[in-house]
Amino acid sequence: MSDEAQDQKKALAKLKRKATEIAGQIHDIVEDSLWTDYGQLPELSAKLVSACKEVDEFKSNNPVA
Repeated sequence: MSDEAQDQKKALAKLKRKATEIAGQIHDIVEDSLWTDYGQLPELSAKLVSACKEVDEFKSNNPVA
């Protein structure tokens, strides 16, 4: 695998990790503190949608990744 392909895979993994971390924050609120922290859900949801779109865009622009 070329260095460029490896770099693309690393970049994709970083973007996916970002989305997964946001999803984890949402999960934690739902599991542990829904009734006190539900106000954070709209902002986190918007961030998650944005992060997922970044992954999709990256994948469409870098088919090797």
